[in-house]
Amino acid sequence: MRSLCSSLPTAEPGSVITLEGWVHRRRELARITFLVVRDRTGLAQVVLPAGTEVPPEETTVRVVGTATANPQAPGGVELTEATIEALTEPAVTPAAELWRPALDVSLPTLLDHAPVLWRHPAQRAKWELAAASLRGFRATLDGLDFTEIATPKFVESATESGANVFAVDYFGRPAYLAQSPQFYKQQLVGVFERVYEVGPVFRAEPHDTVRHLAEYRSLDVELGFIHDHRDVLAVLREVLAGMVAALHAYAAPALERTGAVVPAVPDEIPVIHFADALKLVGAPVDEPDLAPEHERALGAWALAEHGSDFLAVEGYPMRKRAFYTHPQPSDPQWSNSFDLIFRGLELVTGGQRLHRPSDYDAAIRARGEDPADYAAYLQAFKHGMPPHGGFAIGLERWVARLIEATNVREVTLFPRDLHRLTP
Repeated sequence: MRSLCSSLPTAEPGSVITLEGWVHRRRELARITFLVVRDRTGLAQVVLPAGTEVPPEETTVRVVGTATANPQAPGGVELTEATIEALTEPAVTPAAELWRPALDVSLPTLLDHAPVLWRHPAQRAKWELAAASLRGFRATLDGLDFTEIATPKFVESATESGANVFAVDYFGRPAYLAQSPQFYKQQLVGVFERVYEVGPVFRAEPHDTVRHLAEYRSLDVELGFIHDHRDVLAVLREVLAGMVAALHAYAAPALERTGAVVPAVPDEIPVIHFADALKLVGAPVDEPDLAPEHERALGAWALAEHGSDFLAVEGYPMRKRAFYTHPQPSDPQWSNSFDLIFRGLELVTGGQRLHRPSDYDAAIRARGEDPADYAAYLQAFKHGMPPHGGFAIGLERWVARLIEATNVREVTLFPRDLHRLTP
């Protein structure tokens, strides 16, 4: 029976242990050969007789030996009197030595050789942070009686967000890759009241920056019977707290390997109105959005003023928001929406949506469009929809800010951007 490297320290001395994994490191000395085996749980040291033929690094192997105490071995136990069996042909030398503590390669090299270089423990730890975050995201929402959904990624219309979509040939007729599950998650509020989804979204925006991807994982949430966008923000706060708790519970070794500084989620996320945010950063009063330098300045202000890595900017101008956004009742030039800034970078967009059919009719006509073009989307609203709202978190941006990566591609398994479609 196979044992995992992490269980070796608890093995009974003298017991026979079988490990299966990769040759992480081999050192041949005059009278002894050391082998380090790596599996999904960590590393284990194996002692082999001198002259034992050891396959090259990254070859998959089976090792059988005796558990023996050694304070200098990982976990204080190693395998001795061992035999080794290769499970495949000798591995080709990878683009970087994965046994070294740091993966010191350029970003292009990392991305070109991603299928192999993600094996490096420090690199792999980055996605372990993502996986733990997903675990916390789902657990928190499950605990709040949300239902996980799965919505189509092929859509018939590109009318939600304009022309920044990928067109595809769908059995001889045009279709598009979905920019978000927005329409579907709103419709399903009419079924389940509270829904969430983890899935890919696609943005055909020709951005070539360190923060943009053409495909990323979006953590989408939508809930019904709210008062306004502040109810949505309160749920977002709970979700962030759950993701942080999961990092500590399930990814402590990954936090240590990456040096990630986990934020403390305040009991109440500080909020500033968009108009006040413009004044704070010295931007013109007619600016429709915040520039990256504004986000950085606001992030620094939130940390200095409130001791918070998070800041919600609410009330973005309606002209900047999607047509389904609910206006601010006291002044309809502003919206009941928000962006959440995390350490100086926009991480979340959310807010309250329209829910009355008459409001949708007016909003769509104000865009110079025909509500009939949205018939499939609007049918749910004609049959009774509650006041509702939601948000979406960009998973890769979240992890990038956790480890303070300079480029979001560093934490993306197989990035898709303006230039990259492989591997």
